[in-house]
Amino acid sequence: MKLLRVGTAGAERPALLDARGTLRDLSGLVDDIDGALLADDTALGRVRSAAEAGELPALDATGLRIGPPVGRIGKIVCIGLNYHDHAREIGAEPPPEPVVFLKAPDTVVGPHDTVLVPRGSVKTDWEVELAVVIGRTARYLETAEEGLAHVAGYAVAHDVSEREYQIERGGTWDKGKNCETFNPLGPWLVTADEVPDPQRLPLRLWVNGEVQQDGTTAEQIFPVGEVVRYLSRFMTLYPGDVVSTGTPAGVAMGRPEPKPYLRAGDVVELEIEGLGRQRQELKDA
Repeated sequence: MKLLRVGTAGAERPALLDARGTLRDLSGLVDDIDGALLADDTALGRVRSAAEAGELPALDATGLRIGPPVGRIGKIVCIGLNYHDHAREIGAEPPPEPVVFLKAPDTVVGPHDTVLVPRGSVKTDWEVELAVVIGRTARYLETAEEGLAHVAGYAVAHDVSEREYQIERGGTWDKGKNCETFNPLGPWLVTADEVPDPQRLPLRLWVNGEVQQDGTTAEQIFPVGEVVRYLSRFMTLYPGDVVSTGTPAGVAMGRPEPKPYLRAGDVVELEIEGLGRQRQELKDA
């Protein structure tokens, strides 16, 4: 299923995109697309049955904002340097263990919402990423197969990053990752049954119409199941938590000088095959 949330920010309603591309209203069946729903197999079964039976009312998508596909996110865990080609482009050795950092849930915006360039920023960068949404509580998992079994679905994430704040200002990466609007998510949460192999997904990103990233999750150093297993040894992952699994080569930081960092007025578009497409215009904060 392709699940999504539509409407004004903070007042989104649950919806489903059916096989014919028609937007369907889920508000008569569920309150929201969130961890409670993703952990409830019975409720998800009702949604699936209603969709297959054609019982869901259609929504007019004209002018309707698409919000993040998951509400009430508990935490966002991110993996850095998780693509062989990205490590090569910035001259880094592949890490022996996953590089882990957090993004605050309040950085999340819809897939087509405005992204704000922080005041004084000169190194705002792009990163297309595969986001994994957890569907079952994961703690102390033993195998990568168990990790995959705890995934509810997948989405497109844009891990917007400010490289000066991240790398040059001391401390951890958090300062460069948690600026407002720095995590567009969606448009859809595609359930795991529709993604038979998360390690065979092409990812692409354009800036002002020019391709900047063109990669594949096959290049991941630590694949999805292993990432979930690994994280579960250090923290408990709950339904509705989001794991961003890293970005392929092609970021501005990896380019020769002058590096083409983002500015107000730029337009970024990104997509992952089968998971949908995002588009953001950048403006000054």
